[in-house]
Formats: sequence, C-alpha cells, structure tokens
Amino acid sequence: MWDDYRASRPGLPDEGEPPVECFGDTSALADELIAFVTEGPKRATAGLVAAYAADGDPLPRIGAHWVACGGDGRPRVVLRTRELRVGPLHTVDAQFAWDEGEYDRSLESWLDGHNRFFRRECDRIGIEFSDELEVVFERFDIAWPPDLAD
Repeated sequence: MWDDYRASRPGLPDEGEPPVECFGDTSALADELIAFVTEGPKRATAGLVAAYAADGDPLPRIGAHWVACGGDGRPRVVLRTRELRVGPLHTVDAQFAWDEGEYDRSLESWLDGHNRFFRRECDRIGIEFSDELEVVFERFDIAWPPDLAD
C-alpha cells in the first residue's frame, strides 16, 4: 500500500518507511475503529505520551504519514497527520471528540471510551491513570487509497 501511494506521488519527500499501526488494543477494537475511518467520519485519534515513550516510538509529526491496519494486521489506509496538540487528558474538547468520529461523537462518549482505553494502557506500561496525563491529540487526513482520500 505504501509503495503504491509513493508511486502515485513522485514529488513526495522521502520519509523512509512510515509507522504501521492499528487503532485500539485488540483486533476487534482495531476493526471497529478502522471502519470509522474507512466508512465514516473518524479523522482524529489520541494516544498517551507515556505509551509512545514506553514503546520507544517517536511522537507523530505534522505532515508525516502512517499506515493504519485492521485487526488482522492488513493495511487499510495511508493517513497523513495534519494537526497535533499535546496536553493533559482533561483538556480534550467537544470538537475533538466530534472529529474523532466514534459512536455518538459526544464528549461524554469520548471520555468514557478513552478513559477505559487509557486505563488499560496505564496498566500495560505500569503507570497510574490520571486526567493530568499528557495526551497527543492528532487530526489526520486519508491520503490513500484514492477512493477514500480526503
């Protein structure tokens, strides 16, 4: 998928191989969330800064690409980061919840789902959950495949 995208954009600067990731922490959740991207309005995501550090992954960069997969690990879309903000979890707002495009798109639903997910992430990396934890709030566009591109 990445090679097809690169071939279609001859002037694209060389970024090297992009990160290849799934949304969520289970294959079922990955499938559910990638469907919100490919079939719906999901154009944002959020991750704990501490999880990036624990996994040895760099934080996203504006303009950088990444490949999002389904729960089976198969690439589904190439995404391009268009906006980033790092801040405490409690600073998420209703517009970001809406842009993340999941479930009823409300702030309450976002907080419910993400608090549960971030608690699992905290358990995984061995830190205490708090609404003061630093979060990367990321907005993205679909870059590939062409029939889904924004």
